[in-house]
Amino acid sequence: MANPAVLATENLKQAASALEPLAFRQAPHNLEAEQALLGAILVNNEALDRVSGFLSPDHFFDALHGRIYETLATLIHAGKTATPITVKTFFENVEPIDANMTVPQYLGRLAANATTIINAAEYGRTVYDLATRRALIVIGEDMVNTAYESAVDQAPKAQIEEAESRLYSLAEQNKYGKGFETFRSALTNAIEMANSAFQRSGHLSGAATGLADLDNKLGGLQRSDLIILAGRPSMGKTALATNIAYNVAKAYRGERRADGSMETVDGGIVGFFSLEMSSEQLATRILSEQTEIGSEKIRRGMIEEAEFRKLSEVASEMSRIPLFIDQTGGITIAQLSARARKLKRQHGLDMLVVDYLQLLSGSKSRSDNRVQEITEITTGLKALAKELNVPVMALSQLSRQVENREDKRPQLSDLRESGSIEQDADVVMFVFREEYYIERTKPAEGTPEFADWMTKMSQASGKAEVIIGKQRHGPVGTVELSFEGQFTRFGNLARDYMIPGR
Repeated sequence: MANPAVLATENLKQAASALEPLAFRQAPHNLEAEQALLGAILVNNEALDRVSGFLSPDHFFDALHGRIYETLATLIHAGKTATPITVKTFFENVEPIDANMTVPQYLGRLAANATTIINAAEYGRTVYDLATRRALIVIGEDMVNTAYESAVDQAPKAQIEEAESRLYSLAEQNKYGKGFETFRSALTNAIEMANSAFQRSGHLSGAATGLADLDNKLGGLQRSDLIILAGRPSMGKTALATNIAYNVAKAYRGERRADGSMETVDGGIVGFFSLEMSSEQLATRILSEQTEIGSEKIRRGMIEEAEFRKLSEVASEMSRIPLFIDQTGGITIAQLSARARKLKRQHGLDMLVVDYLQLLSGSKSRSDNRVQEITEITTGLKALAKELNVPVMALSQLSRQVENREDKRPQLSDLRESGSIEQDADVVMFVFREEYYIERTKPAEGTPEFADWMTKMSQASGKAEVIIGKQRHGPVGTVELSFEGQFTRFGNLARDYMIPGR
């Protein structure tokens, strides 16, 4: 029989071994890199210029290092020299690091141990990358905890969309998550925009639509703008949006930056959410426009061999154009935002088209009130335009009250279901074709009214109007375009003084 005293001793040993400290993982950090960077800045203040564009005090693992970095940056940006002597006054009353070293002494040691500023950018990148890893850990832990604690009736898709949004924000924080910026920085950006507009063909500050008169009114499609393109059915909203999207993508020209990323110089990479039409129907429209072969003939296969060869040649050229189509119907504004972020991360993005706004849905909590839902959608689209820094063109239906007026040109009050469309939009444009309405009032041939009708038809035939009803940073007014219905193509309207012989 075992000795009880021996058993008790063994149990105590096992309990003690269970209390032994286990190896644990620390959050990723590199204090030596932080010290080397701060020392380099103290020795030569120009080292700050190499990291200030992407590094902030929050990226430092050690809170004291973050405070020192913030103080150095404040002094240097104020035009003063930052040395251990000039900086120590800010830390004289700070609690000592330990019994043997105060913070001013620590600043002196940082400077004394610094050897060169050549590697300052590499030190800064190391600090930034490790901070990003720590942020990833926080997001990952939150995802795990949320997944464990979520209610049974809570859809996991909502958590996926939230996680994707947080990951995207983390990846793009250098571009879109800066918070407040100085007016000096904003002025610099404005001058750079003016310079790029001066160098770009057409001298436009935004992406060219390919329609000269429209570009003159808008100055191109401006980044971070929400552009509403509205009209009654059969006015050509989708055709105009498709023409503009194709023109922007066709004009795309990019240059590779020093860090290996691509910078758009002209045109742009376009994402097209076709919630109503399939991608094949959209492609057929663009093929018809570019080949001048009727879309009806293409769909029915009523084409000759020469036309088919032309289709193949044009399709081969078009396949290289950066135009991406998502034909999923019935998606929510959250899903659309997530897919747009993914497209920007994977391929880049310079313009987004949504056809059309009323086919989007908001969150389930607001689905019982359509006005609130449309408000959520337009607010989400505007936020997405600012987040991605791209123009978002959203198509919209108009109410039937247009049909009850003698002059059927649309107005801002005709926008369906919510005043938030007008409120959130930076630009509101209406497509109007008088020919469509005149054609439907055709009187009997041989009557006096028929002659008047023919005159009106000849004046309106092949013409369209884009009415700019709102523009935050430019004039409102009407732009006349040509319209070829058989090719679903809008174009620049030839003026009489442009035609040879007139």
